[in-house]
Amino acid sequence: MRRLLFFDHLASAIFSLKANRMRSLLTTLGITVGIASVTMILTLASGVVGSVSRQVEDIGNTIAVIRPGVSSNQLPSVIRPVSPQQYSTSTIEEADIGIVRSVDQSLLVAPIMTIEGRLTSLDGNIGNGMVVATTPDIAKTTSLPLQSGEFLKPDSPSHAAIIGTQMAIDLFGTDDPIGQTFTLRKQTFTVTGVLKKMKNPINYNNIDFDQSIIIPYATGKTFHGGRSQIQQINIMASSQDSLQKALTEIDKKIEAAHGEKDFSVISGEAIAEPTNSMFNVVAKVMAAIAVISLIVGGIGIMNIMLVSVAERTREIGIRKAVGASNANIIVQFLVESLIISLIGGLIGVIIGILLAYLLGALFSFMPIITLETLLVAAGLSVMVGVLFGLYPAFRAASKDPIESLRHYR
Repeated sequence: MRRLLFFDHLASAIFSLKANRMRSLLTTLGITVGIASVTMILTLASGVVGSVSRQVEDIGNTIAVIRPGVSSNQLPSVIRPVSPQQYSTSTIEEADIGIVRSVDQSLLVAPIMTIEGRLTSLDGNIGNGMVVATTPDIAKTTSLPLQSGEFLKPDSPSHAAIIGTQMAIDLFGTDDPIGQTFTLRKQTFTVTGVLKKMKNPINYNNIDFDQSIIIPYATGKTFHGGRSQIQQINIMASSQDSLQKALTEIDKKIEAAHGEKDFSVISGEAIAEPTNSMFNVVAKVMAAIAVISLIVGGIGIMNIMLVSVAERTREIGIRKAVGASNANIIVQFLVESLIISLIGGLIGVIIGILLAYLLGALFSFMPIITLETLLVAAGLSVMVGVLFGLYPAFRAASKDPIESLRHYR
């Protein structure tokens, strides 16, 4: 009996929505926009997080990094950006590079030191990308493929520079500027190599190599008075077992040299954790903002349902007169509210996924649709439909049947 009554409510709701197609469409649109925004943000965030994690997995978990400070999962440490000024007080020292190499000569070691400054080509074009001072091992520890020219070598001249594809276009107007020169802080550099366009510019180094320039590590020190300001040290071993053995000794030796634990040696999935955490936090904040549009859509549902209650006062009176309880009336209008919300949610999920893939194609990474994202979208749709449909439903149930029967349209 209850099942038949539910289908009766469903048929009544569909009939009511069809009778006012334009009004129903505009109300549904508010929910669609909100759910599309939430779905797109969460799908993009999952894609970014998955992309960074896959980079570590693709290298076979033979990568480790040394970063300044003790790692923390607390929210402030995740969302607080690291400024270039903080690199000058980095706890990582140049001697730490020697310690790593002394533990195992077969390890690939790539210190990363960033330099700020305006880049100027001979044509007067100005670039503001990141300049990275490092060693030739950065090519393997980060999988940087060359498009043309040659990468840094141990005997490369101090003025050699490897340039990212987008930086080459911005600075020289071409993606093949081999042999051309630019200046950085009055020092002249010659482009000896150009990187291939990265399939995914987001990586565990937090550097967009498409818009960066790589120079020799020793040259980078000259910009800081001969001192090192190391942001990170990348380490790569031939196997996961040899890496783990080396890391234990590296950790002990560096701590002994520093006299305290003011650094972090990180390997495996933990390498991607800071980047992933940052994107997760940003995504959740943006999703929370997008929920505001859902609230607006929910208010639209409440408004349209109140209008519907007013228009169907006589119908409510007749239903009560033939034995419908207040609960029956509440369920009837809640079903109608839920249908509006769920239809809007379904359309919103489809649009959100399409937008996520469109943006993913523009920024060169693949969005990921997760069960969690779909459940969040469905849950929000149901919650909005119920919360904003309750008041109109109770308003309808509270109507006096005798007064309702006297009502004429």
